[in-house]
Amino acid sequence: MNDVQKYQGVIPAFYACYDEAGEISPERVRALTRHLAEKGVKGVYVCGSSGECIYQSVGERKTVLENVMAEARGRLTVIAHVACNNTRDSEELARHAEEQGVDAIAAIPPIYFHLPEHAIAAYWNTISAAAPNTDFVIYNIPQLAGVALTMPLFAEMRKNPRVVAVKNSSMPVQDIQMFKDAGGEGFVVFNGPDEQFVGGRCMGADGGIGGTYGVMPELYLKMDECIRSGNISLAQKIQYTCDRIIYAMCGCHGNLYAVMKEIMRRREGLELGGVRPPLPGLAAGDSPKVDQCARMIDEAIETYCK
Repeated sequence: MNDVQKYQGVIPAFYACYDEAGEISPERVRALTRHLAEKGVKGVYVCGSSGECIYQSVGERKTVLENVMAEARGRLTVIAHVACNNTRDSEELARHAEEQGVDAIAAIPPIYFHLPEHAIAAYWNTISAAAPNTDFVIYNIPQLAGVALTMPLFAEMRKNPRVVAVKNSSMPVQDIQMFKDAGGEGFVVFNGPDEQFVGGRCMGADGGIGGTYGVMPELYLKMDECIRSGNISLAQKIQYTCDRIIYAMCGCHGNLYAVMKEIMRRREGLELGGVRPPLPGLAAGDSPKVDQCARMIDEAIETYCK
C-alpha cells in the first residue's frame, strides 16, 4: 500500500531561483530549500507552475532538482514535476528525477494541442515508465492546461500501479471528493487552490500543494494543525486572512511570483531573483503594495501563530 503519510500536510510549490542575470542560481535554490525545511513544511513540489517550468530548459530543471535534493534528502518529501510539452523531454526528466531519489514525479497533460484522452493516458504512462520505481502524481489544472481530468481518464490511469495521487487544482472541491472516493484506500489527493485549503481538506484532501505556501508557510501550517485537531472555526478565520493576502498580492502590477519573492526578500532576507520573461516583473508602483502585503503577513502570524 502507498505510504500516504509522507504526502500528508503542507507542501509548498517551490519558486524559481535566479541570479542577477536571470540564470538559475544553485546557491539560492539551496537557500530556499533550507528555509522551507526550517519552517517545518512536509515537503516541496519542484519545477511546477510556481517554479516557472514552462520557461526553463531541461538542463535548468535538472539543476534545480539536483540542488533541492542536496538539501532536502531525508528532511522533506520531494515531488518533481517533470512534464514538458513533448514526451521525450518528459521521459528524460522522469529518469533524472528517479536517479535523484525523489519521492514522486508529477505531470500535467500536454498543452496547446487538444489531445484525445487515450493520447493523454499514453503520455502519462510513458513518463511513468521512465521512472519505474517512483510514485506518479497526476496534476489536474484544467484552467491552465486546457484539459480536465475526467473520471474515465482517471479510471484508465489507475490501472498503472505507480499512479498514487492527484494534485487537484480545479476549483470545485467536489472534484476532490470524486477522486478520493474513486481512488479508494491509500490513494492520495492534494488540494491545489490555495484559497480553498480548508475546504479541500475538509472534503478529504490528504494535504495541500500551493504556490503561496512558501511566502507564508506559518499560516498554512497553522491551518493544517487546526484541521487535524478539529478546530475548523479557527482554520476558517486563518483561511479568510490568507485569501485577503492573496487578493492583495494579485493586485500588484507584477506577476504574483515576483511579488512573493520580493516579500520574502524583505521579510526573510532571501534573495531569489525576479521572474523570467514573458512573466512581468515588479513595477515601481508595486513597492507600497508589497510593503502592505508583508505587513499583512506579519500581522496574521502574530495573531494566529504566536
